[in-house]
Amino acid sequence: MADTVLYEVSDGLATITLNRPEAMNALNVAAKVALRDAAEEAAGDPAVRAILLTAAGERAFCVGQDLKEHIGLLAQDRETGSGQTMSTVGEHYNPIVRALAGAAKPVVAAVNGVAAGAGFGFALAADYRVVADTASFNTSFVGVALTGDSGISWTLPRVVGPSRAQDLLLFPRSIGAQDALELGIANRVVPVAELRAEAEKVARKLASGPTVAYAAIKEAVAFGLTHTLAETLEKEDELQTRAGQSEDHAIAVQAFVNKEKPKYSGR
Repeated sequence: MADTVLYEVSDGLATITLNRPEAMNALNVAAKVALRDAAEEAAGDPAVRAILLTAAGERAFCVGQDLKEHIGLLAQDRETGSGQTMSTVGEHYNPIVRALAGAAKPVVAAVNGVAAGAGFGFALAADYRVVADTASFNTSFVGVALTGDSGISWTLPRVVGPSRAQDLLLFPRSIGAQDALELGIANRVVPVAELRAEAEKVARKLASGPTVAYAAIKEAVAFGLTHTLAETLEKEDELQTRAGQSEDHAIAVQAFVNKEKPKYSGR
């Protein structure tokens, strides 16, 4: 991995760290490639039972596209007529969001500062967001005459409702941590000095839990948002059968009978 993104696996937890604090963790091409590769590796590794997405520094989680690099790439496009610059959505952003949102394991985002544009989208692709009290969120796209990407057109309406999502996309503005908590964008707000420890605590708890059940919960909720009650009941039947056949279910039932704390295998 390039040093624009750091990747580490420890005790079933994969930690992905955006590492361009001097640029507010803006996404240049190198960072997008490294983040995509790290997210896909973590999602596909059976030894990884939870993912923690975080960022270096305290100013920003990620402010989205690196506009300084972007300007130069747009100029090259005009010269060559290639139109390659905007292919970044399909080449980078979409695979990153698919890996995080579609991972068969929980994903926690530790939002340490500004999350704007694609940075906001990546945070929303996580299943649980621990947010510093100094952090903020901004859709930002209209400010550079663009529409939403990084999955935000799908995730934001599901978190805050379609009317409020439309408002936040049409009229970008900074949403502070407490407002984000009230809107459901943040799941937990903590002092900035406690963010990393609290986010790791949450992520490690999930990494030691019943991974098959967590994956089924993610799948069931996503399915239920776009299907009928009858279809969702059938999906619950399918997923509950899968979870019920897992090693972790047997472990949990035996531990309950024995009045012990279960030690899950993740299988």
